[in-house]
Parts: sequence; structure tokens; C-alpha cells
Amino acid sequence: MGEHDQNSQSGTKSGSKVERTDVVLIGAGIMSATLGTLLRQVEPTWSISVFERLDAAAAESSDPWNNAGTGHSALCELNYTPQGKDGSVDISKALNVNEQFQVSRQWWSHALEAGVLADPKNFINPIPHVSFVHGEDNVKYLRARYDALSGNPLFPGMEYIDDETEFARRLPLMAKGRDFSDPIALNWSDGGTDVDFGALTKQLLNHLAVEGASVNFGHEVRDLSKNSDGTWTVKVYNGRTGVTRKIVTKFVFVGAGGGALHLLQKSGIAEVKGFGGFPVSGEWLRCTTPDLVEQHSAKVYGKASVGAPPMSVPHLDTRVIGGKPGLLFGPYAGWSPKFLKQGKMTDLVNSVKPNNLFSMLGVGVTEMALTKYLVTELLQSETDRVETLREFMPSAQGKDFELVTAGQRVQVIRRKGRGGVLEFGTAVINAGDGTIAGLLGASPGASTAVPAMLDVLKRCFSDRYSSWEPTLKDMVPSLGTKLAENPRLFDEIWSHTTRVLQLDTTSATGRQVAHSGTV
Repeated sequence: MGEHDQNSQSGTKSGSKVERTDVVLIGAGIMSATLGTLLRQVEPTWSISVFERLDAAAAESSDPWNNAGTGHSALCELNYTPQGKDGSVDISKALNVNEQFQVSRQWWSHALEAGVLADPKNFINPIPHVSFVHGEDNVKYLRARYDALSGNPLFPGMEYIDDETEFARRLPLMAKGRDFSDPIALNWSDGGTDVDFGALTKQLLNHLAVEGASVNFGHEVRDLSKNSDGTWTVKVYNGRTGVTRKIVTKFVFVGAGGGALHLLQKSGIAEVKGFGGFPVSGEWLRCTTPDLVEQHSAKVYGKASVGAPPMSVPHLDTRVIGGKPGLLFGPYAGWSPKFLKQGKMTDLVNSVKPNNLFSMLGVGVTEMALTKYLVTELLQSETDRVETLREFMPSAQGKDFELVTAGQRVQVIRRKGRGGVLEFGTAVINAGDGTIAGLLGASPGASTAVPAMLDVLKRCFSDRYSSWEPTLKDMVPSLGTKLAENPRLFDEIWSHTTRVLQLDTTSATGRQVAHSGTV
């Protein structure tokens, strides 16, 4: 990155306008908002331009009704703690995801203290995270999971519950009408959160705009090409005026959710070759009936059915959106060839290139379980969906819930050998010279936006990163440290972030949210 360039306003409405900016961020979601704010903090003189094709921020994957909003920290997600054939539970992925979420918590706390963010209650609220299983074998698994996690510093105060009375006290909506002759068990963590990533994104983008960034809605990036001097020319179509603008920039970040693959392919960088995407849509059952919502205050995650992908893990979630609590149950998988909720039916076909054809075909052969799962889900009736809900809420009535469409997810297909493999996660792709980067994939996604964007900084600005590290460590004290191996530092950071984010409140079960290594 060279010296600072001010945005140029030269040119005419004919489309000959050429502007210059240091950084172009494509997409006004949580990833671009986070990266833009980080860059503003370490290089306050750089000019930043954000382009979003829709008319609002966080209108796709970052929208609160389009994502689970869990604040993924592996407290309750069972797909992060798989069981081996010998009965042991592998917690390595859970530790990694939790470490990443602690980084996000630290940076959000710093942003609040620095005035970048205003009201934490606007985007984050405390809520217990709960793992729920039934059946003798699953109960044994959950006990083994508890034994593996409960002694780790990152999982303070986790409880194991298999008592019917205690279950009913904490989760009355799930206990009503339940046949307890079928054994049940819970892993309960009071220190969980509900995160409205849409509200968080808007706060960050508002701050960027106040600090001088150019934030443009109704602007679609349609092409980008590398210039001989290493800069990029980005072609942006203004949906309101019909004018195409040309922006010359030193760095491009493609944070366009499902639209990122197409743009990275257009860039021509070698690093994206072999990558493909598989779109999966989803639906939720939503309840806003006050007397039911008041009876459930937790995020309760179950176990995916045999053969189902990790993204299908069922959960009954308390959500707080716009200050109002509600319940979501799902997800129910759907399918569409679109890569974005407001995308095009040709998205999947247009993503197939000679360099990723074998990756795509390879996944088609190996992922028969996913295909079977999607077909089964697509054939479900309204009655079938309510019946699935009753595994969690036996007394559920269809009239109390409405079906809403969730966001579109594009799972990463990565080349492996002569074929490909489907990955359920988040992947950062960047050019070798660091002038362009993008993000592919889904969960844990938004919850790990801060560590993902710190990774982008390290990869793409290797010549500057060491000089930024002192500033970054002021924001994220644990940067470069594994908190699981440093319990004292974890306790200090947990206590501080809990206070700053205003999460130290009495939970629905009447106990205090943990803010140290023990409860």
C-alpha cells in the first residue's frame, strides 16, 4: 500500500469517470464493516470506499433473520465436538472456534471503549447456550462431551443436567408434554450470547462514514481487473442512475457473501482456481407470541440426524432483534441455484469453470448423503416441519409459528486430488501479492469476523503488519496467545469484556452469568 490518495471526483456522467481510493470493500456486511474499521484504526489516512448492490447494509447473510445469531463459541454446537469410534470426544475444533470468538469479544469491547460502537445492547445480549440430546447413547455422548470440556478454561461453569425436574425448571417450553421415559441430558453454559450482526454491521459502517469513508448503496461491482502497476480497476454500476463508474484502487476485499466466488473468479487470480460453491437455502419457524416466548430463554442446539450435514443441526433459539425477543426453530434446508437470497437463478451454472469442473463433479459423486438430505427436506410438508419441532417442543402447535426464509449459504468446494471436497466453514482467499482478498463459506462466519479479518491483514499487508501489531494488541490483548493455555489471562479478559459488553446480568434461570473460571 502506498501513500494516501484522496477520492477523485473527476469525470462526467457518460461513464468516463475515474476515481482513486486506497481500499475498495465489496459488500456492506459484517466482514467488510469489520475490515474497514480495522484498517481505519491502523491506517487512519487511507481512503476507503464501500460498494453494496442492495439499498441497505447487512441485507444478506448478516441480516439477523438470515442467520442463527448464535455468537458461535462452541458452547452448544455439537458438530464442533465429534465422537470417535472409541467413545472419546474430540474438542480441538471447539477450542479453535471459542478462541476465535474471544478475539471478536475483545475487539468489540475495545470498539465500545473507543467510541466506534455505541450501545452493546443494540447488538449483543446474554443468553444461555445449551446442548440437548435424548436417547441412552446420546446421553452417554453428552456426558463424555461435558467431561472433555468442563475442565477447560474456555468453558467456565458448564453444567451437565440429566434430571427431569431441573430440565423442566430451566426449559419449561421443552418440558411440557415430554415423555421423560426417553432419557434426556443437557450441557448448560450461562456465558453465551445472542448477537444481532445486522445491528453491529450498521454501527460499524456508520462510524466508517463519519470517519470519512465513502459508503455507497445501490452500487453493484460488475468487474475488476489488474493493472500493470499492481493496482485494480473496479467497475461499479449505479443501479439508480445507470452510470458505470471506474475505481482504481490499491487493495480490494471481496466480502460479498455468496457473490464473492463470482467476483474472485473475474479477478483471474490463480489462488481461486479449483474452488467452487454449493448453494443451500434454509427456512425457519418463527414465533413471536409473547406467552410462548416468555417460557423459553436459551439457545438450545441438538444433534444432526445421521447422514445430515453440520449446517442442519436443529436448534430452538431465543433471538433479540430490535430489542424484541422471539423464537426461531430450524433450520429446514431448501435448495436454490442462487448464490444470494436476492441473487440470480444462473449463479450456480455461471460459477462452473474449466478449472473447478472436476472439483464440482467430484463433490456430486461423494456427497450423496447431502443430496439425500436435501431431497428429504424439500419434500417436507408443514405438518412434517411441526413434527420435527416437537422433538424440542412436544406441545408445539403450527398456528403459533410462521415459516420464514433464511439466508442463502454457499458452501466451499475445494480441489482435492483430481476431484473436490465440500467444506463447512469459512475460507480466506488472497492473491500472492496481497492486493486482493475475499471470503468464501458460511458458519461460524460472522462470529469469527474479527479473527478472519485480522488474518486478511496479516496475509495482505505483511510489510506493514509488524508495525500494526502494538495497536492491534491494544485492541485484542490475547492476539498471538492461546487463552486455553493461559487461564489467568482468559479470566482477566473474560471479566473485562463481560463488563464492557454489559453481559454480566442475571440469566433467566436466576443464576449469575459466569465471569471467571468458575461459577
